Amino acid sequence: MRITELFNIQSIALDSAAADQAQIIDELVELQATHGNLTDKAAYKAAIYAREAEASTYVDNGITVPHARAACVTRPSLAALRLKTPVQYNADDDGKTDLLFMIAAPENGSLHIDMLARLMQMLMNEDFVAKLRAAKTPKEFLDTIDAQEEAQFGNESFTQEELPVTYRVLAVTACPNGIAHTYMAAEALNKAAQKLGIPCKVETNGSDGPQNVLTADEIAACDGIIVAADKNVETARFDGKPVLFAHVDDGIHKPEQLLQSVLDGKVPVFHSTVRGSDKNLLEQNRGGAAKDSLGHTLYKHLMYGISHMIPFVVGGGIMIAIAYLLDDYSIDPANFGMNTPAAAFFKTVGSAVFNYMLPILASYVAISIAGEPALAVGFAGGVLAMNGTNFTGLLNGQVDGVSGGFLAALLAGFVAGYVVLFLKKITEKLPKSVSGLRPMLIYPLGGVFVMGVFMCGINPVMGIINDFITNWLNSLGGTSAILLGAVSAVMMSIDMGGPFNKAGYLFGTAALASGNYEVMASVMVGGMVPPIAIALSTTFFPKKWTPDERRNGVINYVMGLCFVTEGAISYAASDPLHVIPSCAIGAATAGALSMAFHCGLRAPHGGIFVFPVATNAPMYCVALAVGSILGGLILSLLKKNLPQEQSSES
Repeated sequence: MRITELFNIQSIALDSAAADQAQIIDELVELQATHGNLTDKAAYKAAIYAREAEASTYVDNGITVPHARAACVTRPSLAALRLKTPVQYNADDDGKTDLLFMIAAPENGSLHIDMLARLMQMLMNEDFVAKLRAAKTPKEFLDTIDAQEEAQFGNESFTQEELPVTYRVLAVTACPNGIAHTYMAAEALNKAAQKLGIPCKVETNGSDGPQNVLTADEIAACDGIIVAADKNVETARFDGKPVLFAHVDDGIHKPEQLLQSVLDGKVPVFHSTVRGSDKNLLEQNRGGAAKDSLGHTLYKHLMYGISHMIPFVVGGGIMIAIAYLLDDYSIDPANFGMNTPAAAFFKTVGSAVFNYMLPILASYVAISIAGEPALAVGFAGGVLAMNGTNFTGLLNGQVDGVSGGFLAALLAGFVAGYVVLFLKKITEKLPKSVSGLRPMLIYPLGGVFVMGVFMCGINPVMGIINDFITNWLNSLGGTSAILLGAVSAVMMSIDMGGPFNKAGYLFGTAALASGNYEVMASVMVGGMVPPIAIALSTTFFPKKWTPDERRNGVINYVMGLCFVTEGAISYAASDPLHVIPSCAIGAATAGALSMAFHCGLRAPHGGIFVFPVATNAPMYCVALAVGSILGGLILSLLKKNLPQEQSSES
């Protein structure tokens, strides 16, 4: 443990106008409180005054070190104050004070003695003290202390006591799908923190829920927090702390820059607008959303809905596909999928889940926008979109019409969310005595009514659009279909989890919802090629890669086979000119072959694990193999051999 670790940027103040001992102690105690380690500031201040009553803490050369140990101190910390004008700190001091260091230590143990001893040894160096007096910013002041401690003591700890771990920087990472980017950003931030020599803890909000969750004590004690997320995360708990909001890609590609911004004190303090009585998680998440552009905000809502829809499509789609595998087509071709008891079971259960993907999509888009009160409104809009209900049909006694499909459900979700936000706005000044009716009556009743009118009016138009897209996809053949397969696969490979990748995946999912399974097959195989192509190159052309890249290449086999395109990101980031074109060519080849072989896929995720339920599965494997091998060969031809010292183990 080093002295430097007991400071933070917020605990240092320069050129203070404090004019006497009382003002100085007041300001230093407030600086100490920024560490979040004082359970009772008044008690700590009393301990400081009690220590001053015993004897002055003035040292020499204008330096004073007030210190105290107390039960209200949960862990050791330091604060520093430089005065604009020297002050007579105690009446009997030999000189005036302009530089002060305040020590806070727990009551048990001798930490305050160890801290004081290390600090005094450093302050005996006059050049060091002169640099402290000349520092222009708290960061420069802290960097000066760090440099001096490194020069005098290296990595030697100032104490033999075991100290609790205090994280200077905390982070939260989250991506819409919660599979790859979430954990890649966490790993990048942890590695960057190790490189910078600072303790850091990262909470991941992945598909399995929050892990490594930040505690209240850790939040109170840290210098600042990084929220690298492309979906809503709970931020109300960070109220009053410096919080840097960034995209999850920034956590992967710019971790040092994010960490340094927090360390330099350049991050504004976050103030939550959530009322204490509001327990809705998504309402608490509004902290960082205002910083997003309109396009990125809409994208986050869209991906929130899709990420919750995917389990319905995957579970239901695979069960339906299994039904066709188990059925006997010759019994009744018109009833294929339901002819045998086993097939009927899988088809019935799978359809029960799969058919509700559109209401689920609309529901969670609405929830992302307006919180849980929008659930019923979004679900109603999704069901109406699924059924194609319209006024003309209702006049003729028909409940169902032409379904607007994926696009209509998406529109329903956005409209539902903003309708509920509007209802919240116009009812927020209702008397408290009736405010409980808002989520229980006003939002669902008013919202469902508005959604019913809107969807019944717009469904005929959305039905025409959906039919046009479906008919266009089904009419593609020959060159057109192959080109579509190549383009959709390339979109999955050129930015590996970025906007093009997500747009390609969204197109495949929309086609799947419309009953076209060949586009989804091209999309998935296109996303599987990049990691596998890179893995093949690292295996068979090792001289072109560093030892770390070769080790990670093995992992890319697994990630590629599991349809996790993001495994290629680190390679593409370090060598984009060679990696991206190679992967794109390999993916385009695989996508084109998949379409040419008429491969179809009812599941939007799962990688090789859903190949058994793919249409024309053997040729689908051929498409993947050809695309991956071609991509790996092109990449290996483009890359030059590394120098011997770089490609071999050190």
